[in-house]
Amino acid sequence: MRVRAIPVSLAAYTSTIWDKCLDLPLFGVMSQFEKFVIPSEYDVFRSSESRDLLLLFKLRHCLIQPGLFLFLIQRLCLSFGAISMSTTPTATAAASGTLTIGGDLTVNRLGYGAMRITGHGIWGPPADESAALVTLRRAIELDVNLIDTADSYGPNVSEELIAKALYPYPANLVVATKGGWERPGPALWAHNASPKHLAAALEGSLKRLRLDRIDIYQLHAPDHAVSYDASVEALARLREQGKIRHVGLSNATREHIERARKIVPIVSVQNRYSFADREYDYVLDYCERNGMAFFPWAPLGQARKAHEALHKVAADLHATPLQVALAWLLKRSKATLPIPGTSSVAHVEENIAAASLQLPQAAYDALSAVHHSPISLRG
Repeated sequence: MRVRAIPVSLAAYTSTIWDKCLDLPLFGVMSQFEKFVIPSEYDVFRSSESRDLLLLFKLRHCLIQPGLFLFLIQRLCLSFGAISMSTTPTATAAASGTLTIGGDLTVNRLGYGAMRITGHGIWGPPADESAALVTLRRAIELDVNLIDTADSYGPNVSEELIAKALYPYPANLVVATKGGWERPGPALWAHNASPKHLAAALEGSLKRLRLDRIDIYQLHAPDHAVSYDASVEALARLREQGKIRHVGLSNATREHIERARKIVPIVSVQNRYSFADREYDYVLDYCERNGMAFFPWAPLGQARKAHEALHKVAADLHATPLQVALAWLLKRSKATLPIPGTSSVAHVEENIAAASLQLPQAAYDALSAVHHSPISLRG
């Protein structure tokens, strides 16, 4: 399937919809919509599924920002497969440029996070396994060559689906997985970074992924009930045994990184980070200075002010908010390698199209200015 660019005229048609929606009755609005604003090339809206547009018209009565309305219309188009949010006719992860990790793994700078291909609460199998498999394969077709996962996603399910969808793997594919967290139930996480558990977790990942060696094995998080040095030393031993190619860290501070580097070479750090969540700016800067990759997760800002800024830029660029957030991350540093996740083919195409989105400096600066102080639960 070839990715097509958004027609510039879509914004104009959306503007027309915006103007008319308040004046039209909710009942029968679909026929009025077809009569006044749908040109022949948008016949997709006339399908039976498009009756869901009524929901958008109802939302129109509650919305304040035209940019958000444009975003909803675009997402609806995307869900029907009519268009994508790309800015070029063929948008692939290759447009993001490359990053060499550990001196010998050269990958495109837009990866895929495989947490969301599991069931609700990151627990159990997905509701639609075939859709998850197709999504994984589509990511590879679009030049994604780094997939991030963990044994705790499912648990085990994400790694099993990656192997089922992609084994035997393309020669240039890097699968990065993690150990050190357990899943006792839906939406529940429990630390366990003991050396014994990490050794067992790695063996399980090797078996599920059908590999003899993990390219990048990451300590999922520090375990405060276990010596941090002991956890890292366990990974160093497994690396010496040839079961791990490179060691990475996740949810780590600069102190954690520096302590770990005294024990074993560290090639990557994966932390929560976005244009509006900059707590780990100093970690990203440290990674850049020391030749380590930085995998940001949760690329969308969570505050209302952040969402408003993102929607404004997205509307101006005829892109989705997530595309803009990913473009900001790619522009922020050459060390960043975003790993957006989804269980939808349409959304993986939309996310990867961000690789070719050119974020103007003014837009980058406006989003960079949205910066919130760390939240304190102590008042």
